[in-house]
Amino acid sequence: MKIFITGGAGFIGCNSADHFLQQGHDVVIFDNLSRVGTPANLAWLQANHRDRLSFVKGDIRHYDQLAQAINGADVVLHLASQVAVTTSVLNPREDFEINALGTFNVVEAVRNHAPAAAVLYSSTNKVYGGMEAVGVVEKNGRYTYADHPYGISETYPLDFHSPYGCSKGTGDQYVLDYARIYGLRTLVFRQSCIYGERQFGVEDQGWVAHFVIATLFNRPISIYGDGKQVRDLLNVKDLIRAYEAGLARIDDLSGTAINLGGGPHNTLSVWTEFGPLLASLAGHEVPITHHEWRPGDQRVFIADIRKAKELLGWEPQISPQAGITDLYRWVESNKELF
Repeated sequence: MKIFITGGAGFIGCNSADHFLQQGHDVVIFDNLSRVGTPANLAWLQANHRDRLSFVKGDIRHYDQLAQAINGADVVLHLASQVAVTTSVLNPREDFEINALGTFNVVEAVRNHAPAAAVLYSSTNKVYGGMEAVGVVEKNGRYTYADHPYGISETYPLDFHSPYGCSKGTGDQYVLDYARIYGLRTLVFRQSCIYGERQFGVEDQGWVAHFVIATLFNRPISIYGDGKQVRDLLNVKDLIRAYEAGLARIDDLSGTAINLGGGPHNTLSVWTEFGPLLASLAGHEVPITHHEWRPGDQRVFIADIRKAKELLGWEPQISPQAGITDLYRWVESNKELF
């Protein structure tokens, strides 16, 4: 197949490209290389895959560039995005143009130039908003839901909160509606906390990798709140297995939104559990500074992944402890990239 990946030099994009290239597919990466680490990720791909990899330097905000490059694609993985809530608050217009207009450009380019392509859109759990009405309790030194033992499901009301939530949610709904109105073969994956190798995390996005990198380079780590807030973690390798399962079932699942995360069995508190894990890997205590809670910072997010299990025949296989250990060893072995 010809697989077209927007944001293909990013963290999820380059891992996806590497996976599908290893399977013998042709991959076209469409990326403007604006994110930290993308030139290194592209160079890594080009060094390992000389024959079936193509690179187009382009921007999803520019429809004509996108339409020309996407022509003839069998699969479109739309991963290009502005990814940080804080950045969206500082520059909401840019956030809108990348996430909302950019996603509209992608589905329009598919409709006009690759109408038979399978389209996977990387959405976010932020489409569910701040979830202030969800009961949260503290138990065993961590926060958990009072009434959602399986986590937050796809039936939870959408509540776009922050410019980032609005822009990603807009893209989410366009991708679903283009299946209904135009018959495009689309799937929306509302992704939780994704982490793994080749992630150049910073404080505002990619916090798992950020903590690992900061630990190895003795950089400051800030904890906002008490560190008991909980997230479900999903390793990028497990995410890509879900992408494969979605592509295999695209005709049956077109127009569907599915939560992808670690689920209740793959959770970690931001510091009360992650801190000791990092300390054991580093061989010393990891210093931090505490700060006040940030507005809108959820005490808990855990995705209900039962729909993914039912429709995709998929579930996570890599535990946070194993995956974070692998990430730590990768950063340790590739310090020149940081």
